[in-house]
Amino acid sequence: MNQYETVFILTPVLSDAQMKEAVEKFKGILISEGAEIVNEENWGLKKLAYPIQKKSTGFYQLIEFNADPAVIAKLEVNFRRDERVIRFLTFKLDKYAAEYAAKRRSLKSTKKED
Repeated sequence: MNQYETVFILTPVLSDAQMKEAVEKFKGILISEGAEIVNEENWGLKKLAYPIQKKSTGFYQLIEFNADPAVIAKLEVNFRRDERVIRFLTFKLDKYAAEYAAKRRSLKSTKKED
């Protein structure tokens, strides 16, 4: 199993409940395919660098997970089919990126405790 990180941007016209439902859908796809979710972050509504589909903002979501390479194809097909997703990027973390992600998660958890 490889470690992956996917970031996707949801359309800004969604309500909070619709956004959470879309995120749960993609997490459900990962879990049903045998992936183990390591970390999930909601980065909130952010301004896009350039307009996409005449929208200048979007809800950013990050999911880190361990999975077999075959899972990625199924996940990305579902991203493409869902009209709520305006952009997505999934990439495999090498050992240095995985170490950095683990360090970032631990720093974030210590800040929450303070």
